Amino acid sequence: MKPDVTSVVEDPDLVEKRRAQIVAAATELFAEQGFHRTTIKDIAKRAGFSSGLVYLYVREKEDVLLLVLLRVLEDHRTELPAAVEGVDDPLERLVRLIDAFTRIVDRHRAATVIGYRSAHLLTPDRRLLVEDREREVSDIVVETLVACMKAGLVRKLDVDVVTHQIVMIAHGWALKSWYFKGRTDLDAYVAANLDVVMVGLTTPVGAERWREIEAARRDERTP
Repeated sequence: MKPDVTSVVEDPDLVEKRRAQIVAAATELFAEQGFHRTTIKDIAKRAGFSSGLVYLYVREKEDVLLLVLLRVLEDHRTELPAAVEGVDDPLERLVRLIDAFTRIVDRHRAATVIGYRSAHLLTPDRRLLVEDREREVSDIVVETLVACMKAGLVRKLDVDVVTHQIVMIAHGWALKSWYFKGRTDLDAYVAANLDVVMVGLTTPVGAERWREIEAARRDERTP
């Protein structure tokens, strides 16, 4: 299913450029004052455009909300596979996925929170589109978890439950940023959660492999 956001402008490069600017401005405003209180005029002003120009690239404010949410999911869909490219060991792939997932969320903290607050405001077909994209992201984790189980590195647990626990770890960095700010940093948050996940999930063989991966990660972080 493709997003049904139409544009008067036909140049795809210009559409991509302008929509990126609109999304950046809207993300700030939706986070600051909420979806309902934000107008197209507000978004245009923040982006440095006229309202008329914005309407060349979107039809309504809901179009902008959809684009904000899809932008984050697209980064997950492209960057998570890139994070594990060339890594054969399934447990190391899982570690890298959790690390990369959380760091992508860190870049999109505001948009992640907006997704939880405002996705229900989309029309049903658009909610389904967002859910489909979310499942595509989750499936990247599912595939790696299954590979870890088949290799005897991770215990045979409910894959869907574990996958969504991992998703919530990443999202938690955004959803509870008010709490973690000043208490810990991103590297420490990732390390602590990796420890919890790996100790809870791994078989004895997997636990030994995790200790090796963890030691290598510590060495990489040491100046």
